[in-house]
Amino acid sequence: MTTPTQGPAQSSGRQAVHYLEDLEAGQTFVTAARTVTEADVVGFAGLSGDFNPIHTDAEFSAGSVYGRRVVYGLLGLSIATGLLDRLGVFSGSAMAMLGITEWTFTAPVFIGDTIHLELAILGVRPSASKPDRGIVERRFTLLNQRGEVCQRGRIDVLVRRRPA
Repeated sequence: MTTPTQGPAQSSGRQAVHYLEDLEAGQTFVTAARTVTEADVVGFAGLSGDFNPIHTDAEFSAGSVYGRRVVYGLLGLSIATGLLDRLGVFSGSAMAMLGITEWTFTAPVFIGDTIHLELAILGVRPSASKPDRGIVERRFTLLNQRGEVCQRGRIDVLVRRRPA
C-alpha cells in the first residue's frame, strides 16, 4: 500500500494509481497547492456563461459583503478535482463519479488564494454485482493558505479492482 502524502509542502507529486484493493477507510491524501488566478476566474466565466458581478466586476464587488471579487464556488470545486487528478491516485482506476453530497461552501476563495485538497477515504466496498469494481466513499476538504476550510463534502467514486 502507498503511504499517503503528509502535507502540501511535502507532496511528492504524482502517486501510483490506486485500485480498490489499495484503499481503506482512514487513509488520507493531501495534494500540492495551487494559487487561484484572475485568468481562472475569467476563463470560468466564459466557460460557464456566468458573469455575475460578484465574480467579475471589481467596482461592484467592492461594495459587497466580501469587499472584493469572490471566486465561483463551482470553480473551487473544479480546482479540487483537478488537484486530485494531479495527485494521480485515481487516474486510470476511476470509472465514474457517483455523486456530490453534503457539499458546503464554508469560507470564500479569493483571487490570489493558494488552495489545496485534503482527501479522506471513508469507506471501500466491492460491487455486489460486478466483480471488477467497487465503491470508494471520499470526503473532500478544500483549504486556503491560512488553513481555513473553504469547501467540503463527499464525492464517491466507482473504482476498478486491480487487473489480474
